[in-house]
Amino acid sequence: MDRLIARYGGQPLVAPSMREIPLEDNHAVFRFGDQLLARQFDMVILLTGVGTRTMVEALKTRQPLDTIKAALARVSLVARGPKPIAALKELGLTPEIAVPEPNTWRDVLQALDDRKPVAGLRVAVQEYGVSNAELLDALRQRGAIVTRVPVYRWALPEDTDPLRQVLDAILAGQVDVVLITNAVQVDHVMQMLSEDNQAERFRQVMRRIVVASVGPTASERLRSHGLPVDLEPSHPKMGILVKEASERAPLLLQQKRPAVL
Repeated sequence: MDRLIARYGGQPLVAPSMREIPLEDNHAVFRFGDQLLARQFDMVILLTGVGTRTMVEALKTRQPLDTIKAALARVSLVARGPKPIAALKELGLTPEIAVPEPNTWRDVLQALDDRKPVAGLRVAVQEYGVSNAELLDALRQRGAIVTRVPVYRWALPEDTDPLRQVLDAILAGQVDVVLITNAVQVDHVMQMLSEDNQAERFRQVMRRIVVASVGPTASERLRSHGLPVDLEPSHPKMGILVKEASERAPLLLQQKRPAVL
């Protein structure tokens, strides 16, 4: 990322915001697996591709893959967009409902309302990162019996000092553009800022910075934390994000900063 930013004329300030955690720490996934095998779910909603793969990888440490696939095939599978669909395809499975773009939680609800109302159904929701309370509440309001299945692959780095230094630079007004490449980054940043009682100050500072998000999922997470999104690239790729941010940031900065002076 450093070289990519420098290639387009930026001065990179990069710090790790995530570390991988062991599959065996996914206790909620193992409880879900036991319930799935016991036929205690009618529907499984898969929100992310990486979360779906991580969930299956964790379950494979306890059960044969064929057993897991057979259990998933017995329930109604709902996939939020192309990434969980691809993860299911790798298992030889096809979702009953494929949620159309832009694949937000509201689109999940709309697809269910249109094709398979959830009243009375036992629904497991695979989560990755922060829990989506709006989605869970809306499912319950529709009469579903909801079980969260949080899947964890990432945690804050053991050494958070580099990330804290970057956040300090942002808070000090020393940063013009912030690039967000996934939703988990946002959760981790806001977690640290909340612990330091700096979250509201950060929101204020971000109103004077260009915030470039790699795609709709990261943008939705930013907005859920009360943070702005100034641009998304024409394609959700890292290189295109940096390139288009470099092209559009100068004008966006001119527009944002005078407006709040």
